[in-house]
Amino acid sequence: METLLQPTDVFLTRGNSWISRSIRFFTRRIGEPRTNANHTGIVVVGGPIREAIVVEALSTVKKHPLASRYVGKKGTQVAVYRPLNLAETEKQVIVAAAEGYVGRSYGWFQLVGHLADWVLQGAYVFRRLTGSDRYPICSWVVAHAFAKAGKNFGVPPGAASPDDIHDFVEENGDVYAKIRGFEPIPTVDD
Repeated sequence: METLLQPTDVFLTRGNSWISRSIRFFTRRIGEPRTNANHTGIVVVGGPIREAIVVEALSTVKKHPLASRYVGKKGTQVAVYRPLNLAETEKQVIVAAAEGYVGRSYGWFQLVGHLADWVLQGAYVFRRLTGSDRYPICSWVVAHAFAKAGKNFGVPPGAASPDDIHDFVEENGDVYAKIRGFEPIPTVDD
């Protein structure tokens, strides 16, 4: 049975490319358990996992079917979490905010800010300086969209990493339901 997604569901990915592994390494704080997520996005149009539409920051912030990027992608696992504490108006605010970022260029300098803050053991210094909304990264899009509805992931929106979002949704089962754990999205033939 195919997973049904809803608007405002948060998806997280764990890939095996060198950049995916690097993101997980450089967003892990000293003493923190192994980082699981290296990318995140938000569902803006619900439906079966192969039809749901998402917004995520890639080379630009894009709105596209989740399946177009992740179905059958070897080595990439996708998890989905559903917020349980949102009113319908809050969902609309979050979706509109996420869609408002579509078309913006990716924030490569924000990645440099994450790296510099990693050197400072996770301090939120350089990310604050590089946190322009003109050039967002994946976790920035999700965290800021939720912030528009007064929600957060336990850290300031500009400081959020995919791992921070994953840790928060995992630790707050009363507020987020796990719809799907980390696993590949198989092709129709699988």
